Amino acid sequence: MTQLKVGDNAPNFSALDEQGNMISLADYKGKKLIVFFYPKASTPGCTVEACNLNDNYERFQAQGYEILGVSADNAKRQTNFKSKYGFQYPLLADEDKSVIEAFGVWGPKKFMGRVYDGIHRTTFVIDENGIIEDVILKVKTKAHTDQILK
Repeated sequence: MTQLKVGDNAPNFSALDEQGNMISLADYKGKKLIVFFYPKASTPGCTVEACNLNDNYERFQAQGYEILGVSADNAKRQTNFKSKYGFQYPLLADEDKSVIEAFGVWGPKKFMGRVYDGIHRTTFVIDENGIIEDVILKVKTKAHTDQILK
């Protein structure tokens, strides 16, 4: 789906998080960043994935990683999702899909024989210089931390 690959520069993005704060790639200069894209807040798979990352937040921090979740949900839905599960990282409310499209994770999906456009569950690991270190296309929601920190 995405055309981005290991070694590419991460797209320069800016979007509002669930609290209305503007967040951009530049905010993470000098830090390692995990950007995970998920289809819809508070759905079963997305909840399992986001909770797995949150449960291991200290492990990520110990290795110098920040985490950023992104979906096309509005700020209210993202706020509810974050509050309900106590996520320690921001969730971008990318309603205009500018970040989603910049990373190339929007496109045709198949579910129960139906084809529709949506967000492909994809995670990007970005180094301190804004270079993509890893692209995880086949996300294992229950073991996502282990996929990232392998």
